[in-house]
Amino acid sequence: MANVLVIIVTYNALKWIQRCLRSVEKSTFPADVVVIDNGSTDGTLPLIRTDFPGTRIIETGENLGFGAANNLGLRIALDEGYGFAYLLNQDAWLEKDTLEKLLAAHKPEWGILSPMQLNAGGRRDKRFDKKCGKYIDAAIRGYHNDQLVVEVPFVMAAHWLVSRKAIETVGGFSPAFKQYGEDDNWIHRLHWHKLYCGVVPAARAVHDRGGRRLSRDKKLQLKCIATVVKACDPNRSWRRVRIREVLELVGMGLKNFSAVPWRFIPELISRFPEIEALREASIQTGAFLSSAADSGAEIGFSANLSEK
Repeated sequence: MANVLVIIVTYNALKWIQRCLRSVEKSTFPADVVVIDNGSTDGTLPLIRTDFPGTRIIETGENLGFGAANNLGLRIALDEGYGFAYLLNQDAWLEKDTLEKLLAAHKPEWGILSPMQLNAGGRRDKRFDKKCGKYIDAAIRGYHNDQLVVEVPFVMAAHWLVSRKAIETVGGFSPAFKQYGEDDNWIHRLHWHKLYCGVVPAARAVHDRGGRRLSRDKKLQLKCIATVVKACDPNRSWRRVRIREVLELVGMGLKNFSAVPWRFIPELISRFPEIEALREASIQTGAFLSSAADSGAEIGFSANLSEK
């Protein structure tokens, strides 16, 4: 058994999945793979079974969301004794030496290590550059070391090497989020437990998000979800954050001349009891990873698991 379990959550991934899985096959550091499929209907699973017959597949039967599906894989990684899990997006792929370089740079204090996340054209992914670029550029000026790790406050979960220690300590993704915000919250909890998030500049990998455009309202909806992320952050004062995030939504609506943030205010306020309870639960050791079978049930879904 390899020391790394690559976890790939799929939902109608036919466009990317062959390149994604092939990149793991070609890795200079061998890794096992589990695909958690969230109810694909586009031929994703037949392709995997034909072209990658050795790949383990878990079918949830429905779209559990990114976090709950990954929790199934993280539970497997713990139960089967892996030293690391690698969260790999369906629309992403590794370079041959990505895993090798990340593992060579790893030290116990690093809960997450990410490679440089590039677009399909070989340049830095725009969001990756926005979130991590200034830290990386400041650190690597005049410094050449393949095992250099640059601490960053956040990096997207398209490429995460997560240590066993971090999984055992932080647990799984919070059921407060079905899509968007899960990775922010997980990193907030990682910091709560005094573990760190870093990028290894010598390691490279691709996240192919080209051609996707968000409408203005969709962008505002994501900003609204960001208020839930902040409210769920255990490093922030619960008493203050409830007031601050409501006021932020008010200001967001005024700034953007949009009612979208204002319509989100009642939803946010109605979720305060749930968010408070999840904040408390989220800082417990191994939160949200009680068992693989229960991971779906924790957010109100029943995961019908079958391995093929």
